[in-house]
Amino acid sequence: MTAPPAGPSDEGDAPRTDRNRRRVAEDAPGVSRHEPVGLRRRLALNRTGTFDWDLDGGCMVLDPGAMDVFDLRPGEYDGAPMSRIVRVPPEEALRLDEALSQALQEGRSSYGVYFQVRCRDGSRRWTYSQGRILHDPDGAPYRVIGIVREATGELADSALLRSLQKESRRQTVMVQQTTAALARALSMADVTRVLTGTLSTRRFGAEGLILGLVENDRFRIIAATGLEGGPPPDLNTARLDDTLPLSDAARSQQPVFLSTRGELIARYPRLRPYTDAIPPGSSAFLPLIAQDTVIGGLGLFNSEPAVQSAEARNLALALAGVVAQSVQRATLFDQEREFATGLQETMLPRRLPPLAGGAVTVRYHPASVGRDVGGDWYDVIALPQGRTGLVVGDVQGHDTHAAAVMGQLRIALRAYASEGHTPETVLVRASRFLAELDTERFATCTYVQADLESGALHVARAGHLGPLISTAARHIDWPEVRGGLPLGLATAFGHDHFPETQLFLEPGSTLLLCTDGLVEQPGEDISAGIDALSAAVRSGPTDLEALADRLSDHLWAEPGPEDDMALLLLHRLPGPGAATTPRLRLHVHQADPSGTSEVRSAVRRTLDQWRAGGIAHDVEVAASELIANALTHTESGALVSVELLPGPPRRIRLEVEDRSSQWPRRRSPGETATSGRGLLLVDALADRWGAEPRGAGKALWCEFVVPEGPGPVRD
Repeated sequence: MTAPPAGPSDEGDAPRTDRNRRRVAEDAPGVSRHEPVGLRRRLALNRTGTFDWDLDGGCMVLDPGAMDVFDLRPGEYDGAPMSRIVRVPPEEALRLDEALSQALQEGRSSYGVYFQVRCRDGSRRWTYSQGRILHDPDGAPYRVIGIVREATGELADSALLRSLQKESRRQTVMVQQTTAALARALSMADVTRVLTGTLSTRRFGAEGLILGLVENDRFRIIAATGLEGGPPPDLNTARLDDTLPLSDAARSQQPVFLSTRGELIARYPRLRPYTDAIPPGSSAFLPLIAQDTVIGGLGLFNSEPAVQSAEARNLALALAGVVAQSVQRATLFDQEREFATGLQETMLPRRLPPLAGGAVTVRYHPASVGRDVGGDWYDVIALPQGRTGLVVGDVQGHDTHAAAVMGQLRIALRAYASEGHTPETVLVRASRFLAELDTERFATCTYVQADLESGALHVARAGHLGPLISTAARHIDWPEVRGGLPLGLATAFGHDHFPETQLFLEPGSTLLLCTDGLVEQPGEDISAGIDALSAAVRSGPTDLEALADRLSDHLWAEPGPEDDMALLLLHRLPGPGAATTPRLRLHVHQADPSGTSEVRSAVRRTLDQWRAGGIAHDVEVAASELIANALTHTESGALVSVELLPGPPRRIRLEVEDRSSQWPRRRSPGETATSGRGLLLVDALADRWGAEPRGAGKALWCEFVVPEGPGPVRD
């Protein structure tokens, strides 16, 4: 069969191949013969034209297709490029010229540019021009041959693509942000805090959110945000059925997407009485499924009606999956933490012994982050002769092993204290006990033996924070208390010595003991926490229980603590009876070169608390001289005592006791002598001074009359 002859073709048609010439046979029944389409026609059908621009002559030839793209009629274009200005706005013409000029300057052989054409009806049309630049043998450009085509649809498709890509990126960012925020959430409290926070609903592309959990075939709402008035109280707990949207989604394990509030009410008539509380727009109710188990449901609300697209539904389901994993992880965390904290609480004392002449209260908080518990503990121990033992300590580590060691150490220390041993002996035995345990843990501890009748406090500490004393007038003091190494380490290094410091607790004053969890935060200097604690005690309530609540619930919890905390407060009541004598007792070891400066600092702080006024410096100098005399001329250390004797007039008595029986001797040193003036200074500064024999040595004493003025405040 012979192929039919080709029809007339446009000028410039390309040669046709046999495949292009193939036609349906004329005698084929029911089939018509197709007319051939030339090149010009093909371009015109695709809104594309050509141009030929003579750069030397300045003439540009547009074919009919190009004229149509520019919306020009034959009489409106004379071949001069500038005559296009009728359809090309000036700013777009500048875009065209810049594209060609840059190509010519760079010696390129082609260029392309998008620009807009103003049609005769006033509308604008996006157009694309692409030209081939021809060069002569010398490389000079002389001609541009190219095409122009309508690009409005092309750019519209590109804008849609960019919009879809932008939406895809937005959804990816939403999932990433939600995942990152929930990744740091360990407990259910953390999860609900993330979901109800300032940016929570924005992450989900919603304006309101409800979270509920499945518990024993019932559905319970645990968090909500963005809803006026919150969920109705009588709907917070419901049966797991199809009468409410969240419980229905959880029961059926299928999401529910609704476009308007009307659709929501129509599907769940039980919500009709609460119409005003429901946003009028679209909503989504998603089951929370983790490991093929439904653990809850998530509800999302918007104020604008909308039909959720497939992409929006997939995004919501992806976010629900992230929330489900976080909820399951948080539930397991809370269960494990409840077990661990319960174990630790059973190791702490259940009841505190009654105190005559005082009141005591304690607080304990496990760390607010992390799964494991710590080794912080407290104890209040009834001692012989009406005294009371007070203990606050911290075992190294934050795990159940630390809690187990804490329980054993607390019991051992309690037993040693109950036998009536001195604070130093109690800590020495506790250190040896810990060193003999099958553990590498050490512990810090402060132990106070308190006599509330006299106000005497005997303090020893092992690598732990010292006590704070707050007077009735809210004068805050951190007295200098010398200490030893932590328990366990002290024995291991052969330095199980814990020097004892005697302090005085005035009537109406309060003693505070705590672990470092109350004053230390990661990345911050502990001095900042100590200052904050001092300020909180100074400005806190006078009631002991209220003060404990203020410190433990606000000061401790405010920065988001990562450590557990034990707090003990002892208050001496302003009871009747004879006035007691405030006293400070410190021991200076002969081989300790820093002991004298530490005693001077403690004496200075004590005299400030006693309002000693102008004689404080004289007492401090006398103390330095008497201590130096004892350390230089004897083979023992010195026991320093400072007492505030009642008046009138009030007096401060300073005693320095040593174990030498050799009596002091006043000398008359020459002008060039470097020693021998200590007793002369004491004689010049003190109102009275002398020496007394003691059982194993002697004591040098001196007294200073306190100037008239307000003394220590007593209730």
